[in-house]
Amino acid sequence: MTIEVDVAHRLGVFTLEARFTSEGRLTALFGQSGAGKTSLVNVIGGLIRPNRGRVAVDGTTLVDTASGIFVPTHRRRAGYVFQEGRLFPHLTVRQNLMFGRWFRAPQERRVQLETVLDLLGIGHLLQRRPGALSGGEKQRVAIGRALLASPRLLLMDEPLAALDDARKSEILPFIERLRDEANIPIVYVSHSLAEVSRLPNSIVVLRDGRVVAVGDPAEVLSRTDLVPQDAVEEAGAVFEAQIAQHDAQFGLTMLQSKAGLLRAPHLDLPIGTIVRVRVRAKDVVVANAPPVGLSALNVLAGKIVEVKKNSGGTVVEVYIDCNGVTLQARLTRKSVETLGLTSELRVYAILKSVALDKGTLGTSPLSANLCRADLGV
Repeated sequence: MTIEVDVAHRLGVFTLEARFTSEGRLTALFGQSGAGKTSLVNVIGGLIRPNRGRVAVDGTTLVDTASGIFVPTHRRRAGYVFQEGRLFPHLTVRQNLMFGRWFRAPQERRVQLETVLDLLGIGHLLQRRPGALSGGEKQRVAIGRALLASPRLLLMDEPLAALDDARKSEILPFIERLRDEANIPIVYVSHSLAEVSRLPNSIVVLRDGRVVAVGDPAEVLSRTDLVPQDAVEEAGAVFEAQIAQHDAQFGLTMLQSKAGLLRAPHLDLPIGTIVRVRVRAKDVVVANAPPVGLSALNVLAGKIVEVKKNSGGTVVEVYIDCNGVTLQARLTRKSVETLGLTSELRVYAILKSVALDKGTLGTSPLSANLCRADLGV
């Protein structure tokens, strides 16, 4: 599942110059509004013909201006999911779902309705019309419609932007299943740090129309200079952990990670499942001695590797190596000076269990439960 992009295009005063290669099941285009994310996904989908460049998916060239190649949108077999479902209000859910199949010859229809219904959990909605659906249900139907067109590539442009937090929490697990089971490369556009830390195998960070970083989410998102200013408050460390045990008495789940044992509110996932954890810098408290008498259940031993002070500012970023996982703590300058926090100092990173909520935990692309329902495309 390789996506290759090297394009340049001018849109008025805005110039898009983007180059990256991704081999992940889900590639996130991340950046603040106006960074060029939607323009780039429209180039990939064929809605914009670039002035220069090349786009290829799994070795199939979709655009190559040097060779005069430009595959039209309708021949790219690219499914597109927008911010809003754009369902036909006069059709039932079943009719909306089947609409995409009408544009495929019978021999090209590789995706079955039953598979999509199971993948997205929408079988009970078939007789309803869009007006009777929640926002999350509409988006799941829109994704299903795109899948039933048997795409070789799925493009998702801010698919959760119009949803409230409750609806986002409802649909995120289905996008994780889609990533892990559909066997279709996905390009996912978002400016939400919560989404791009949880969903992708690979992140492409855009700024002012240019790619400034490409790579693994844990590596890219550990750099606060790459996080848009409006998302800095949610920034922190991203790493993998495995569900080791469930504590039914107290409603907790134990997660074993390189950093140490973590306790989180109960996760309805089997023991052994690999999850992706985001620990926000604002949620980490630091102690320079073994803490006692705490309500917080997560205490991780580590060593400070960097203390980053902003000139004249009151906030300091402290980076702590916990057995190979680098956590970040956002502290006041007074706290740093009072505790004498400096590089190489042995410290304890403290994290409340409730900080590991639905917005910071999700199933990882490394989960053992992959590829259960290959769609055959």
